[in-house]
Amino acid sequence: DILVDGKLCDCDIVVNCKVGDPIPLEVKLTNWSKHSVGPFALTMTPYQDYQNGVHNYELQDAITFVGSNTFYIDSVKPTKDSVYFGALLFLYTGDFYLNIKFHEDNCSRELPLSWFCLPSVHIRAMEPMV
Repeated sequence: DILVDGKLCDCDIVVNCKVGDPIPLEVKLTNWSKHSVGPFALTMTPYQDYQNGVHNYELQDAITFVGSNTFYIDSVKPTKDSVYFGALLFLYTGDFYLNIKFHEDNCSRELPLSWFCLPSVHIRAMEPMV
């Protein structure tokens, strides 16, 4: 599960936030396999989708992560959850997406296939109301 500002996200949900406010980000992974998985890393990459097949990943002046955009995970035990917290700070208005990717440190250990199907998170950064 992916939560942005406390709201569960999937491919059909747009999360609205205010420019200049840190937005809490939570990723909850559940290991339904019979084996522990890990170590691995989870990286979140923001981008803008121009709806013409072009994605802009050069957003260092528009979005910053409070902390890191990569979570390093030792292992997740069978039938257990592992939750990771971070925060985003949007500096400009616009529609942004988060692409979430896994990176295995050890190729002999397989990650659950459902983890590779995480939705892109759609976030709309708006001007704060005065």
